[in-house]
Amino acid sequence: MSVKTEPEAVSTIGESRGERIRRLLSSRLASAFAVGIALIWTIPTAGLFISSLRPEDDIRATGWWTFFGDPSFTLETYNYVLYSTSQGGGLIRNLINTVVITIPGVIIPVTFAALAAYALSWIQFKGRNLLYIGIFTLQVVPLQMALIPLLSFFSKGLAIGPLTLMPAWQLTGVQTIVQVWIAHSIFGLPLAIYLLHNFMRELPTDVMEAARIDGASHSQIFRKVVLPLVTPALASIGIFQFLWVWNDFLVGRTFGGGEATRPLTAVLGDMAGTWGFGWTRLPAAAFVAIIVPLLVFLLLQRYFVRGLLAGSVKG
Repeated sequence: MSVKTEPEAVSTIGESRGERIRRLLSSRLASAFAVGIALIWTIPTAGLFISSLRPEDDIRATGWWTFFGDPSFTLETYNYVLYSTSQGGGLIRNLINTVVITIPGVIIPVTFAALAAYALSWIQFKGRNLLYIGIFTLQVVPLQMALIPLLSFFSKGLAIGPLTLMPAWQLTGVQTIVQVWIAHSIFGLPLAIYLLHNFMRELPTDVMEAARIDGASHSQIFRKVVLPLVTPALASIGIFQFLWVWNDFLVGRTFGGGEATRPLTAVLGDMAGTWGFGWTRLPAAAFVAIIVPLLVFLLLQRYFVRGLLAGSVKG
């Protein structure tokens, strides 16, 4: 039986609750538990990937775990779902649509959210707090409640005075993509503004006052002082928005128009066909849909973690 020395006992007794939790979470048992959860969480993705590489007859006959006993793989399913002109194929077009929708669907709301968060945090104007409360309460409004009013708005066309920016007739092609951008920006702005506002409010007041004393305008302060300090937060919110827009089904299905302009997720459900005979193509199509956000998250993980920890420690 080991006995703690006096310095160790004193340090254990004097540690705070947060330090105690941090010590427990960094123990070997906690690390092993986390690795076990990660492995279990990865099993469905691994099974999906293996199934996407197996021949159609093998998928219908046996489960994906039998691949290790009798390995056989083919890329014919990927070739079919990406380039075939038959039922359940030609997803390369929808993949490009998803990329075209996602990139502006991230840049637009994050840009406007950063500007709005700075104004709500560091610019004094009448009704600022009331406006912030109104933006915060928009988060509790279900997305489904706004679909029909927004669809009606798009069907009538977007006009400002005599200038018609989006005609109501034949909203196809570029115009259809634009209305999906607008929808994603509208639905993503409240949360992005709320999170960025919390980050910007934690910026040192002395730094902002020093910039004002030096004669910097709000535009200069935002570009040269605020943006470098909140870059991790912008990256985290950008990742969240990217994953949400890329994996979205409802907005793409509602505002995406015809098959030529719909994103990838909006057409995956139709791949199996009316009678479900094409279900063997779904693993390959699903893996095509998840590979891009998976790579984005893995490549930008350090910015994501840094953004989550930003503002948690003062001093």
